Amino acid sequence: MLRLYTNPQSRGRIARWMLEETGQPYDTVVLDYGTGMKAPEYLAINPMGKVPALVHDGKVVTENAAICTYLALTFPKAGLMAEDHAAYFRWMFFAAGPLEQAVVNASFGWLTQGPQDKRRAGYGDLGDVVQALTAHLAANDYIADGRFSAADVYVGSQVGWGMQFGTIPANDVLAAYWARLKDRPARLAADAKDNALIPARPA
Repeated sequence: MLRLYTNPQSRGRIARWMLEETGQPYDTVVLDYGTGMKAPEYLAINPMGKVPALVHDGKVVTENAAICTYLALTFPKAGLMAEDHAAYFRWMFFAAGPLEQAVVNASFGWLTQGPQDKRRAGYGDLGDVVQALTAHLAANDYIADGRFSAADVYVGSQVGWGMQFGTIPANDVLAAYWARLKDRPARLAADAKDNALIPARPA
């Protein structure tokens, strides 16, 4: 009923963590970055030719924020949908928009120069984005409801990866937030499954 198209060295790791949190059985199809993601069969599922993609009863969901939200709504017994919809959607869309855009642009060296550039970019700059998220998490242990939800899978993944690879400036608040998430059994199980799929490097 649930099939995840992914690559263990991709953002598909977020979708797998979310699937593990639901406790639902699912199949995995691993695609390589060359022929697999660009094959006609997969382009019929996701014309963008990228992962992850989730297929559930013939319905296709792409984009991690959408996948996390879809799964939270489809399997309510898992308790992953926040009751505070305002906070949930605000920060999910913040992470999918301003946060990811700022991180990617900064990684390419595309930096805003002054107030006019910051207005045109829409998100200001990476410092503005990190400051906004940090302020929210300084006042809240989790994104919404004071408890773990699907929003923490998505936002937390970006925070954890960003600090690990240096694309998000680390601070005590973000480090404490990630520490609350990183040892969740579902995340560890997802990591183990993805890590097992990464080809070993030649000696």
